[in-house]
Amino acid sequence: QVQLQESGPDLVKSSQTLSLTCTVSGGSITTRYYYWSWIRQPPGKGLEWMGAIAYVGRTYYSPSLKSHTSISRDTSKNQFSLQLSSVTPEDTAVYYCAGAKGLRVGVPRQDEYDYWGQGTQVTVSS
Repeated sequence: QVQLQESGPDLVKSSQTLSLTCTVSGGSITTRYYYWSWIRQPPGKGLEWMGAIAYVGRTYYSPSLKSHTSISRDTSKNQFSLQLSSVTPEDTAVYYCAGAKGLRVGVPRQDEYDYWGQGTQVTVSS
């Protein structure tokens, strides 16, 4: 079965760049029609879709985060990555990677995605 695993630092300083990687096993990120997303949940708030990368490599971003978000992939490692620049303490959240057949945008629902990582807590210090 397909499994996703996030990795990256759990503490980042303000103004720095947050970098996370999602490693996919049991399936390929180039599988047709699959889109691979980054989603986060700040403490006490709901899920927020940040952006996605398609099976063909095209990227999509939340308009509110587009200016400082970048998603890329390494097909040789079956990984996709998130870079969030100029972070502030408001970027403190649990970050998830997820996969779905078809592009999902807007407020995420758990059942909209076929696969989820376990999530990784990232804290931005001031």
